[in-house]
Amino acid sequence: EGIDFTETFSPVIKMTTIRILLALAAHKHWQIFQLNVNNAFLHGDLYEEVYIKMSEGIPHPHNKVCKLQKSLYGLKQASRQWFAKLTDFLKQQGYMQSKNDYYLFLKHFGSHMTVVAIYVDDILVTGSNIDDITTLKQHIHSTFGIKDLGHLHYFLGFEVTSLPGGLSLSQRKFTHDLLLQTGFLNSKHTTTPLPLHYKLTSEDGDLLQDPSYYRTIIGKLNFLTHTRPDLSYAVQTLSRFMQSPRTSHMIALEHTLRYLKGSAGQGILLSTNGPLLLKAFSDSDWASCANTRRSVTGYMVLLGTSPISWKSKKQPTVSKSSAEAEYRAMSQAAAEVAWLVRLLSELGVSDLQPVTLHCDNQSALQIAKNPVFHERTKHIEID
Repeated sequence: EGIDFTETFSPVIKMTTIRILLALAAHKHWQIFQLNVNNAFLHGDLYEEVYIKMSEGIPHPHNKVCKLQKSLYGLKQASRQWFAKLTDFLKQQGYMQSKNDYYLFLKHFGSHMTVVAIYVDDILVTGSNIDDITTLKQHIHSTFGIKDLGHLHYFLGFEVTSLPGGLSLSQRKFTHDLLLQTGFLNSKHTTTPLPLHYKLTSEDGDLLQDPSYYRTIIGKLNFLTHTRPDLSYAVQTLSRFMQSPRTSHMIALEHTLRYLKGSAGQGILLSTNGPLLLKAFSDSDWASCANTRRSVTGYMVLLGTSPISWKSKKQPTVSKSSAEAEYRAMSQAAAEVAWLVRLLSELGVSDLQPVTLHCDNQSALQIAKNPVFHERTKHIEID
């Protein structure tokens, strides 16, 4: 580090941003195209001096080595250098980089707009002007070489289906492969993601002999939550025990897999109907973690009737009352809404009215209306 490479961090577009983009395209009846760049990492410019051995079969009697002029697959900085190259190219074409998701590029001209979303070498292009999209495709192809995959159908494991009422987003194939791998493809199905009234702790049962299997399945379930909000709480609960999973946790995980068996094709619908208004719902499960007594935050944000953002996450601190736990949940939901409003305004949805945040705890609502400091609220001032 510092010699062969300096920085390697190359994040990718947020899944929430992808859902927002698809929901917006569905509502405005935009066409969505998918591109794949050929040999993407080979286009990146190399800033460091990197040498490699001569390939086998090439005669080199003086034992010389090759100096790389361009980035290569296998280099730690390859993905970062590719993104830097693509960013420069898009900026030359007149695209502006989003300030709320750096992997989203926008181009406004009059009443028209074109949007480009990047996930390493997979690119989504949509917008209101087909001619501009066609021109962009031609420019990218002449510069890098692309595989034009046509209209969006399958992206990052998401199956996108056009319906009369909007776009359907699911992960049926991914779910089928997961059930096949785990041997639950022909099992009986359950109706809940977790067993009812089943309290998990870190001491119940014997330690698993092979914890890597448990961790692998949890990682795949985590990816499934991108189109399955109903799995968020179950996956968050099971993820708490990844450092030392036990037999009781494995029983709960198998229950979740049987739930998947009965709902393999389930997903979300990004609707074309209704006004583009944001609506948020938040809740908390007070002191639900039996080991740490921390609460769990849950929230969901809808754009019109389309679910675009959701999360189930254990809170970082212990709340001494349910009102405090609910208030912290509202705070996290409000922070997500603030980011969504900024992102949507960049995408041309600027007439968002004050966003309604729903909560069912009267004490939390009173704290929000009347920010009075007393014993229960003085330590949650930042929230």
